[in-house]
Amino acid sequence: RQLADRLAAVHADEAVVFTSFHQSPLPLALLLRLAGVGRVSAISDDYPGSLLDVRHRVPPGVPEPERALSLAAAAGFALADHDGPALRLRPAQAPPPEVGAPGYVVLHPGSAAQARGCPPELAARIARALTAAGHRVVVTGGPDEQELTARVAGDVAADLGGRTGLAGLAATVAGAGAVVVGNTGPAHLAAAHGVPVVSLFAPTVPFGQWGPWRVPTVRLGDAAAACRDTRAARCPVPGHPCLSGVDPEEVVDALRLLGVTPSARSGPPTGGSSAGVTTLATIGGSGG
Repeated sequence: RQLADRLAAVHADEAVVFTSFHQSPLPLALLLRLAGVGRVSAISDDYPGSLLDVRHRVPPGVPEPERALSLAAAAGFALADHDGPALRLRPAQAPPPEVGAPGYVVLHPGSAAQARGCPPELAARIARALTAAGHRVVVTGGPDEQELTARVAGDVAADLGGRTGLAGLAATVAGAGAVVVGNTGPAHLAAAHGVPVVSLFAPTVPFGQWGPWRVPTVRLGDAAAACRDTRAARCPVPGHPCLSGVDPEEVVDALRLLGVTPSARSGPPTGGSSAGVTTLATIGGSGG
């Protein structure tokens, strides 16, 4: 009842409930009705009865941002003709001085969901391979990942583990030539800033639905691994085989494919002029 009272205190006339494809909006829709909200819109496969005024349906596999935009349009809030489906971002603050000039490669090995992160030993080998190829590497992670980032960075990369908040992480990503990352938040920060992504994407959820959106991307890993479509938070297969078979030289090749070369590393981020255009390649494993 307390939550319903808090919602009522907002005095909202209308609500649009955004959910992921496997979530139901109906519990929140019930609370919104109890709070007196007059019009509620959501995507729902389940019959909503009187809980929703606009019941929107979306076919499986639609990228999550497009899914949300389609709901907003169905609720009456379509993008204006002159507007594009990109985020409006505040100007990024300067990245930490120790990362140097823009154009470095961000390597983000961790994830709150273990199944979606990069195996630590592989991440350390990627850092060494990128450095040997002439790239400057910056390893990022949260306060609880400092041991991981220190292990991955070793003596070849800058270690920012636990040293940036969200704004600092966004600034670091914005200054990168590319980001090497699993299926986790910094991949989408990179996409928002138009920075190319080498996606170490565990297939626990569909890549087409959850991969970096509208940004040049190379996906690596075994897309047909046994964990495919399990939505597992922890790897259900010993050895993390969907990613452990990635050769670090594939990451070096992926950066080359994306046009990110060591010779351009002191220049501006390569992704800024490519926002809104997706170039997808899959290397390693099988497609899907």
